[in-house]
Amino acid sequence: MYNMAYYLADGIYPSYPTFVKSIRLPQSEPDNLFSKYQEGCRKDIEHAFGVLQARFKIICKPTRLWDIADLALIMRSCIMLHNMIVEDERDTYSQHWTNYDQSEASGSGTPESFSIEVLPAFANHVRARSVMRDSNVHHELQEDLVKHIWVKFGMFRD
Repeated sequence: MYNMAYYLADGIYPSYPTFVKSIRLPQSEPDNLFSKYQEGCRKDIEHAFGVLQARFKIICKPTRLWDIADLALIMRSCIMLHNMIVEDERDTYSQHWTNYDQSEASGSGTPESFSIEVLPAFANHVRARSVMRDSNVHHELQEDLVKHIWVKFGMFRD
């Protein structure tokens, strides 16, 4: 059992338990299938975030000190607003994005000030992150996910 969230990542990220990377040179069918699923899902997620970031400036801002519940609410709100816009502009959607000016989403371009004071919440965040740097747990998670993907989808191979 794993008790923390993890992110699909590419090879540039360290081998931490919170990052699930593809297998660089898969040697077996299960490893190959896992890499295919991991890379496909990661690509879809990156494209979705790119669309949302182009439309909503708030998603482009640093969020480390924000409450998780607030972040979840912001993301769901942006996704719902995006879907409403797409539905409303269905006929002109593809034309809109080919002519989309990213300055629309970036606002006035005036830099906002921010505090450099170290907050207790951030200090707790740093402590929690140090626990998540065990590369052995990363490899165990990856192996477990390879097995899971193979059991679930291996019989449907072409």
